[in-house]
Amino acid sequence: MYTVCMEQQPSDPNSVYADRLARQEAVYAQEDAHSRRLGNANLALFFAAFGVVAIGAFRSDGLIAALGGLLFGVFAAGLVLRNRTDRRLQSIAARVAVNRSGLARLRRDWKALPDPVPTGTISLLPPLSQASISSAIDSATAADLDLLGHASLEQLLGTANTAIGRATVRRWIEMPAPPAVALARQTAAEELAPQIDFREEIAVRGRLLDLGEERYARFVAWSEGEPWLHIHRGWLWGVRLLVLGDLALLVAWWVGYPVLWLLLGAAAVNLFILQSVGRRVDDDINRAAAQQGIFEAYAALFELFTTHPTAAPVLRALQERLGTGKLRADIQMRRLARLMPLVDIRRSIYFFPVEVATLWSFHVLWLLEGWQRAAGVHVRTWLEALGEAEALAALAALRFEQPTWTFPELSDTGDACFMATHLAHPLLPAERAVGNDVTIGPPGTYLLVTGSNMSGKSTLLRAIGVNAVLAQMGAPVCAMHLTLPPVSVLSSMRVQDSLEAGVSFYMAELRRLKTIVDRADARRLDDPVLLYLLDEILLGTNTAERQIAAQRIICHLVDSGAIGAVSTHDLTLAEAPELHSAVRRVYFTEHFVRTDAGPAMNFDYRLRPGLAVSTNALKLMEIIGLPVENPRTRAVSQHQSEG
Repeated sequence: MYTVCMEQQPSDPNSVYADRLARQEAVYAQEDAHSRRLGNANLALFFAAFGVVAIGAFRSDGLIAALGGLLFGVFAAGLVLRNRTDRRLQSIAARVAVNRSGLARLRRDWKALPDPVPTGTISLLPPLSQASISSAIDSATAADLDLLGHASLEQLLGTANTAIGRATVRRWIEMPAPPAVALARQTAAEELAPQIDFREEIAVRGRLLDLGEERYARFVAWSEGEPWLHIHRGWLWGVRLLVLGDLALLVAWWVGYPVLWLLLGAAAVNLFILQSVGRRVDDDINRAAAQQGIFEAYAALFELFTTHPTAAPVLRALQERLGTGKLRADIQMRRLARLMPLVDIRRSIYFFPVEVATLWSFHVLWLLEGWQRAAGVHVRTWLEALGEAEALAALAALRFEQPTWTFPELSDTGDACFMATHLAHPLLPAERAVGNDVTIGPPGTYLLVTGSNMSGKSTLLRAIGVNAVLAQMGAPVCAMHLTLPPVSVLSSMRVQDSLEAGVSFYMAELRRLKTIVDRADARRLDDPVLLYLLDEILLGTNTAERQIAAQRIICHLVDSGAIGAVSTHDLTLAEAPELHSAVRRVYFTEHFVRTDAGPAMNFDYRLRPGLAVSTNALKLMEIIGLPVENPRTRAVSQHQSEG
């Protein structure tokens, strides 16, 4: 049994975010006004300096011209100061956005939150084991449960702002973690939850660093690339000897020896090397130079994580992966950043003669490849650690924002039961989320959920699935208490036909159910238990065959040792003799009233034991104004009355 103690957060998240937002908005207004004043002052200084220099030149007055030069110097200093102010404004704007997003998450205002960015950066993450792949959540279940995309669990956990952080959160959603790993994440989330300043700093720096997945992939590819010049050392030493020879010839020519033709010949040799091998050297340098804007930003993020005091074992392990001593990630990234001015010199219009005389690019590439050999092999590990740190911060943000939620108990011993108290849907606002006690399992049983339209059946199934995903991420769950074994979640809820593929709704649903049955049959003894969630299955066929088919599928899943919940309007599923001893019946109901304003229906979304005793299809038709009385029957009745 694995568990972690839950402590109530002392602060109201809504008040915390609102207060921080108000402060940052006030600071932004002040800095913005300061930036505008600096801009106006710089504009005035420019025209004043230009005018003074023009007057000095017109009068041939050196003193006035010098004063103009001084004003231009002040103007240049003002530009530097304005640039610093604008950088502060960017940081403050990011803090404003972070706190606004916090308030939007509390309201579940999905439109006010940035949509998750689809990412292929998963290739940067460590490869998955076959066991992990076999228990992964597939795309159909992710769509059924709103795990990814707009208005989803991914968006609720959307505090990770770098591409690698977002990819890690997505992987944690799709790949359930073993109980011990989830426990370690719980401990880290509990520790980081009250550290609001630290988590905000992570989010802000990640937002300012957001470079897109292609930049990440290119940086890793360059870091792990083959150091061409170190392998072809003949070129390196040849270039060094040529430069020494050029220097000797230049000195000889300077003191009067007749070596001008030799010096020009050496320059021609250098020019030939630059036009041949030098192109390869330039390409390698440009690959590194294209990423130079990220080096200092990476260094700042790595330093933030590396130097932060922590107690949770998983956080300490991440710090160890970010390195120690000279191989510490932030130190190495700053070392790489310090090499970039040597690269930037190549952009100068005066660089060509320097390049011809010294073969500058070869020496710069040698320094860059030295960094590659010493640190490049660690870059992927550093980025993986960064992604995991951001994902843990996302779990901690959820812990802070939902202080009434609890960390689940993850049990890999005893009966495989999903048992929850006051379980609600995590993606609903707190004022709309209704909690219910739910038990699914042990193997050999299933939960049958009945009820009328709109009563809450599908929402309950999604609440079960999303909370199971949260639990195995290491996150808190929307429940007063939850115990579950390691589970592999699969669902059949939002099945669609495909005109393009020529697949009918019924065939699409059969294929989906086949996937679930195959997963149940393929489960080994040490694999997670299959948790299936079936919502109104086999609607695409006639009632008689649907009843038989649904009963047989459920029987097969029950016999396979899977646990799950099935929602239906078809009460015969509870009457099948072969399922009678396996079924646990629960239902939702509604209250229909007629008022002066017309008919109305109320739902309390409370789960009750037993079978549904009411239907509401015709009543809902009446509420929205559709005809519920057969006009032909009414005509016959009127005719008989008149007769």
